[in-house]
Parts: sequence; structure tokens; C-alpha cells
Amino acid sequence: SGSITTPDVKLNLGGEFIKESTATTFLRQRGYGWLLEVEDDDPEDNKPLLEELDIDLKDIYYKIRCVLMPMPSLGFNRQVVRDNPDFWGPLAVVLFFSMISLYGQFKVVSWIITIWIFGSLTIFLLARVLGGEVAYGQVLGVIGYSLLPLIVIAPVLLVVGSFEVVSTLIKLFGVFWAAYSAASLLVGEEFKTKKPLLIYPIFLLYIYFLSLYTGV
Repeated sequence: SGSITTPDVKLNLGGEFIKESTATTFLRQRGYGWLLEVEDDDPEDNKPLLEELDIDLKDIYYKIRCVLMPMPSLGFNRQVVRDNPDFWGPLAVVLFFSMISLYGQFKVVSWIITIWIFGSLTIFLLARVLGGEVAYGQVLGVIGYSLLPLIVIAPVLLVVGSFEVVSTLIKLFGVFWAAYSAASLLVGEEFKTKKPLLIYPIFLLYIYFLSLYTGV
């Protein structure tokens, strides 16, 4: 009749024969079979966004509790804040502190982030000079997380702002709380008699943070 019948081609895949279409057969015969190949899904590409960014919300929440409740009697393993530093948790705390410090002045945000980065660098360099075994990432995380006490006292200051004496006491309490939380993690036994040399600049750093919030 002048017609040519295309032979059926079957593939043996795992003991099962699958009939190929005419187009598939044609492509394979011409050497273009690679166009029909399908890549397997890589499980690495299907990770949740938080896992991709290396964000552990449970770990961040635990570190927040360690900073807000620095008393050893409460049973928290507070050294995890120093020994297992992360970036996103401290950054979130610093940005939140920046947001409540705005008062319509967006320059405050850049100032607070700058003071966090370079203030932590100063504490790190001083700690290394004094013989402390601490990494810059650890200092950055501890200083960032320890801003939480200043965030806690911020709404209280809005209420008692008209009472100067009470407001001053609350500010001092917040600064001591933040400085104690940070110093208790960064100032180890290796400093011995040199502890005041590191505690004092940490205290001054949080006074400066508070001044950026209050505008003093």
C-alpha cells in the first residue's frame, strides 16, 4: 500500500516492559534521547525556608529566656548563648530595639546596628588582649541578645516617663540587667583579677544603647 509501519519499541525497566511512542523512538534513534531524560528531585532543594537560612526558632527562644533570666538558680544552661552563637536571633533583637527607638528618626536604626557591630568588636578585641578565649561571633551574639532587658523596660518607661526619679531607677535597673547578663557570659574565669576591665566597657556600651532609645 506504500505505507510504512513503525515498529513498536519496548523498554525493559525493572522487569516491566513500557511501550515507547513513535516520537520517543525517533528522538532516540537520532541521538536526542537526552531530551527525554528527567532529573530526580534533589531532597536538598525541598528544605523549608527556615532550615535553608539556618534559623532554629526553638534555639533562639531558649537563648532569649537565658538572657532575660540570668540567675544560675533557675537551671538554664546559659553558656549555650556564648558557645553556640547564631546571627539571626541577635539581629532580630537589635532590629526590634531599633524599631522601638525610632521616634520618627530613622537614623537611629543605622546607629544602633553600627554600635552593635563595632561595640562588639571593641569588646572582642579587649577580651582577647586580656587573654580571653572568645570569638567575635560569640561576642556579637551575646551583646545582641543582651539588649532584651532594655526592650523589656521600654514600655515601662513610657508609663512612668513623667516621674523622673522612678524613670531613672528603671533605666539603671535595665542597664545593670543587660550588662550583668552579657558580662556573666563573656567574662570567664580566665580573666581573674582583670574582670572590671571588661565589665566596665560592657556597662558603658549598654548605657549608650539606652541613650539612643531615650534620646538623652
